[in-house]
Amino acid sequence: MLASVPQPNRPTTVTRVNDVDFSPAAPDVAPLLDLTDPQVVADPYAALAACRSTAPVGWHGALGMYVATSHAACNAVLRDRALGRIFQERAPEADWDTFNWLHADSILDSEPPKHTRLRRLIAGAFGRGHVQRLAPRIEKLAAGLVQDCAATVSESGSVDVIEGLAEPLPVLVIAELLGVPEADRHLLRPWSQAIVRMYEMTRTPHEEAEAQRASREFAAYVEDLAADRARHPGEDLLSDLVAARDGSDRLSPRELVATAVLLLNAGHEASVNGFGNGLASLLAAGGDFGDPVTLVEEMLRHDSPLHLFERTATHDTVIEGVPVRAGQKIAALLGAANRDPAVFDDPDDFRPDRDPNPHLAFGAGIHFCVGAPLARLELATSAGVLLGRWPRLQVVEAVRRPTFVLRGYERLVIAPA
Repeated sequence: MLASVPQPNRPTTVTRVNDVDFSPAAPDVAPLLDLTDPQVVADPYAALAACRSTAPVGWHGALGMYVATSHAACNAVLRDRALGRIFQERAPEADWDTFNWLHADSILDSEPPKHTRLRRLIAGAFGRGHVQRLAPRIEKLAAGLVQDCAATVSESGSVDVIEGLAEPLPVLVIAELLGVPEADRHLLRPWSQAIVRMYEMTRTPHEEAEAQRASREFAAYVEDLAADRARHPGEDLLSDLVAARDGSDRLSPRELVATAVLLLNAGHEASVNGFGNGLASLLAAGGDFGDPVTLVEEMLRHDSPLHLFERTATHDTVIEGVPVRAGQKIAALLGAANRDPAVFDDPDDFRPDRDPNPHLAFGAGIHFCVGAPLARLELATSAGVLLGRWPRLQVVEAVRRPTFVLRGYERLVIAPA
């Protein structure tokens, strides 16, 4: 399969990045990983393997950045303190103002000391102890959604598990955690989808306009909700953030809104995509699913919900022998890392009992996903309830989202086998 993929050439011409001429210190793997090719986006693993076989760190001329392809290189990129999350504002400012500050003032796109301060404010809500206390509620929500799925199966013989379980469960959980009223929860997923579409390598003018609109509406909604919590505090995370804003932790009004929006976005995206991707992999592999906790780790590894995490060098560093100069970008290709044969035996095989399973689906270093314990609990619970109801399932229809960075299904219709 890989024989038909064009082989890369070490660049012989000078490249311009950040208005500086330089010769990339790694082979150009862009011909191997063409992110404008729908077939590559639909199933990138052969292309990622070709990149990894070429070099642990390659240059991607089309993206204008280095890309880490091995597990070791990606782990180094995620942990190297010379590499940071440096948000670049979009222009024109009048159109992108809200989108820009929602990211510039968020945990994801900040570095210490700001990152440390913001993360500390929410870390307790996502710690293992607090998350485990949510387990009975998550179990109840999952059971109710699977019951609804069963009713749909009784009527039509099949059900879209993305629409019926994968999407609503994490949205309900994060909405309850932050105190979003039940009547407003249907607003969250469309806003989130419009905003995160900007993380992809290719975008249309219509998608950009939708992201701008969603950013303005989402921010205005959270501002109004925060004002209500200031008047009527509750036992929810948004009330805690309002208290921090008005207390001694120096959380600015924009930081509060950006933090809440990030949590509402990131608080369900990984779970939705991780569940759909992982369930499809499980059903394609066949066999027993085993322990849901172990199963979830393989679901996250085998077809990771996040495929590219970008970093910028704040000063010169070296990743796997490749010098990355200050101002240059390098991305960790997490899908490639999580199928590295140097770390995982038979990495293309889906093994529900794979252990150990040191995947990088949640990242590493200071930007390791703060919501990982919650996502793991949601995934294990939903998988356990669904497969407990139907131990044998089959895929009737599968429709991928046309995206690479955030990889998932638009529809995954299943039926009892």
